[in-house]
Amino acid sequence: MQLIDTHVHLNFDVFQPDLDQIAQRWREHHIVRLVHSCVEPSEFAEIQGLAQRFPELYFAVGVHPLDVDKWDQEVAAQILALAQSDPKVVAIGETGLDFFKADNHPQQEQTFWAHLLIAQQFHLPVIIHCREAATPMIRLLQRFWQAHGSVAGVMHCWSGTPAETQSFLDLGFYISFSGIVTFKNAGSVQASARMVPCDRILIETDCPFLSPVPVRGTRRNEPANVRYVAQSLAELRGTSLENLAAITTQNACRLFQLSVPTQSLI
Repeated sequence: MQLIDTHVHLNFDVFQPDLDQIAQRWREHHIVRLVHSCVEPSEFAEIQGLAQRFPELYFAVGVHPLDVDKWDQEVAAQILALAQSDPKVVAIGETGLDFFKADNHPQQEQTFWAHLLIAQQFHLPVIIHCREAATPMIRLLQRFWQAHGSVAGVMHCWSGTPAETQSFLDLGFYISFSGIVTFKNAGSVQASARMVPCDRILIETDCPFLSPVPVRGTRRNEPANVRYVAQSLAELRGTSLENLAAITTQNACRLFQLSVPTQSLI
């Protein structure tokens, strides 16, 4: 069995004391590839260094919607340069809209649009953060599609309704589920998890956040826990863990243009 954690933040300080031990645990639990997302420009070099340190780690470059005040043409040029020069860059992001914590809606939309243009230029998927902004995001994406054509991508850490889920599926996106899907009060997310087609579903931890059941409440989530997300999805969808692992790994490889090892990483 092989698993791919499609969204991690291993550069956060909480991981620094024992990152090698964390890597050993993810290898022991068959996580063969990881995609490291990016929040803001100061992380670019550090995340690139982590991807060099861990062969199974790939990464995205972008600016989170809550950090769009750090966006400028110099940052755009840095993203372009990394996407062009480093083969371990497999996505643009995370980017998107967050209208829950910020009201600078026009600035977020302009920056998200710029990310979409870069992703399209380099034929890379976008990793999308969307919180309390599904309707405006759908409208923006539809405008972009009409003006420039479609872009591949994933709705990461998805917590939307089934109707919203269907709208993003209709736009061609993959849907990635995190530890939220294991929570007892996540009925809407679980309904979405049941309806996503087999060829569009992904798994992630979004670590260090959102530890899944049965480790919910722990201070720090980590990639090895993605197996609990996979197990919960398998149960919701009436399939085996092995089958869920196989389809999500295949989907991640397709979206991010990854290959998986033929031998154990341990």
